Amino acid sequence: MPRGRIPFQFSIPSPARYGLRKASIPASILAMAVASYTSSVTKVADFGPVPDDASTKPHHITKNGSVVGFQNPYPSYQQVTPSIMFNRIVWPMVMGKLKWPDTMPPTVDVLKPEFLPSRNASDKLRATWLGHACFYVEFPSGLRVLFDPVFEDRCSPFSFLGPKRYTQRPCDFAALPHVDAVVISHSHYDHLSYPSVLEIQKHHPNAHFFVGLGLESWFKKGGLHNVTELDWWDDTQLSLTLDKNIDSANARNPESITATISCLPCQHTSGRTLFDRDSTLWCSWAVTSGGKSVWFGGDTGYRAVVHEGMDPDSPEFRALPTCPQFTQIGELRGPFDLGLIPIGAYYPRTAMSGMHADPYDSVDIFSDTRCSHALGMHWGTWVLTMEEVLEPPRLLQDAMKRKGLPATGIFDVCKIGESKEY
Repeated sequence: MPRGRIPFQFSIPSPARYGLRKASIPASILAMAVASYTSSVTKVADFGPVPDDASTKPHHITKNGSVVGFQNPYPSYQQVTPSIMFNRIVWPMVMGKLKWPDTMPPTVDVLKPEFLPSRNASDKLRATWLGHACFYVEFPSGLRVLFDPVFEDRCSPFSFLGPKRYTQRPCDFAALPHVDAVVISHSHYDHLSYPSVLEIQKHHPNAHFFVGLGLESWFKKGGLHNVTELDWWDDTQLSLTLDKNIDSANARNPESITATISCLPCQHTSGRTLFDRDSTLWCSWAVTSGGKSVWFGGDTGYRAVVHEGMDPDSPEFRALPTCPQFTQIGELRGPFDLGLIPIGAYYPRTAMSGMHADPYDSVDIFSDTRCSHALGMHWGTWVLTMEEVLEPPRLLQDAMKRKGLPATGIFDVCKIGESKEY
C-alpha cells in the first residue's frame, strides 16, 4: 500500500454534533471565485529525503493492522495526565501558589492589517500575524497561505465558555484578498475552528485545506470537500491556473502558481472531545513557492522538564532528551527563509513542557530547523496557561542572547495585524 494511504477505522466527531450547519455559499461569490482560478493537488512520491525510520511509522498506533491513533515516539515527550494537571495546576491555584495571568490592557498592540494589492506586488516573502498561531503569508510567486485560522472570541466548543480573547482579532476573513491554501496543524480548538473554516469556504471557496491524517473525514462531514490529508514526511504539489480576464487591472498577475506543501513532524497531541484523544495527527508544515520557503511549527514541545526553575544553561537541563525530529527537518528539508515558531502557553513547565515549547526551547527549534529568520506565535490572544501574558517575548530575547544570537532582528515577535517581509 502506498505511503500515506493507510485505511482509518476510527471515527472523528462530526461538526453536526455541536449544532453546526454546513456553509451555504452565495452563487455569485462562488461563480466569481471559481472563474478566477482553478487548482489541483497532486501527492508527490519520494519528493524529498526522509529519516531512516520513516517507513516504520513509529508515530502510528495500530490494532489488527489498522491505524487507531497516534503517539509521540521519543522520550522528549511527557503525557499530561489528570493527576499532573491536578497536582501542578489545580491544587496550586486552590492554595494560592499559582495565579491566573492579568489580561488588563495594555497587552499586545493590534493593528488593522494591510495586505498587498495584487499577487505580483512584491518580490519579498511577507507574513502577517493575525493572532495566536494564525498567519497570512504572501509568497512572491503570488501564492497566499493561511495557517491555523481561528477567528472566534473563544477557543472552545462553546460560545459561552472557555478561554476568551483578551486581544481583538485584527480583521475578518472577508478582508483577506486571496486564500489559496489553508494549513491546519492539529485539531485542538485554538488551532482548528469549525465556524472559521466555514467562513473561509464562504469567502474563498477555491481554498484548499491541508490537514494531518484522520482529519479529512471531519472536514468532509462538515461540508468542506477541498481537503487533502497527509502523514509526516508526505509531500504535495499545489498548482493554480489563474484566469487573467477576471482582473484586467492586474494584467501582470502570474498565469500559474505552483507550491510544494510538506507535512512534517512535531511533538504534541490532538483531540476535540473527551473521547478522541490522539485519534488525528498533529503536524508541522513546510511551504515552498517562488523560491521562498516557510516552516510552520504549529503547536509543539521540545523537551520534558522534570522540575520547575531549571536553568536553561545548566548541565542538568541540557542533558534532558530533546525531540530529534526538528534536527531531521532542518537537515533533510531545510534551510527555510522563515520559521513560524510557538513561544507561549508553557507554564508550569512540569505540566506543559512535553507539548508546549517555551522560548528557550523555541530558540533550539529555530536552530535545529535551520530557519534564517523566525516570528514567534502561540501567545498574545488567549490565556491557555499560567505565565504572564507579556513574558514570552521577554524570555525570547533572553534565550537568543544565551545562544550568542542577536536579541532582535532574527527571531522576533510583532504586533497582531503587523506584516514582516523577508
